Amino acid sequence: MSSPTITVLLVNPYEVPKPIEIPAELSVYQKLVGGTIQAIYPSMEDPIALICNDEGKLLGLPWNRPLFDEDGNLYDIIAGTFFVAGLTKDDFGSLSPELIQKYTAVFATVFLI
Repeated sequence: MSSPTITVLLVNPYEVPKPIEIPAELSVYQKLVGGTIQAIYPSMEDPIALICNDEGKLLGLPWNRPLFDEDGNLYDIIAGTFFVAGLTKDDFGSLSPELIQKYTAVFATVFLI
């Protein structure tokens, strides 16, 4: 039996974010980010998680996107590919079309250094 699929927003370094559909499986998440995953919860208002490589900076993965707090202050930079997923009661889930649109805009600017 195959796993259910979820719609997430894939954000590769130097590329525009794009919605994709993936199986809801840990091995798929790890393959997308290239290793062990880490979930970051950057929004107090939206039910989302940003899933990235837990060792992205240590591995020297390319800088991807900056993260800002609610006051607009830079607090972190994500290294390597990551994806934005919705949250369910106990797992990652699909993003709504509205959240796909919102976070496509949030991460639209390609970070080049």
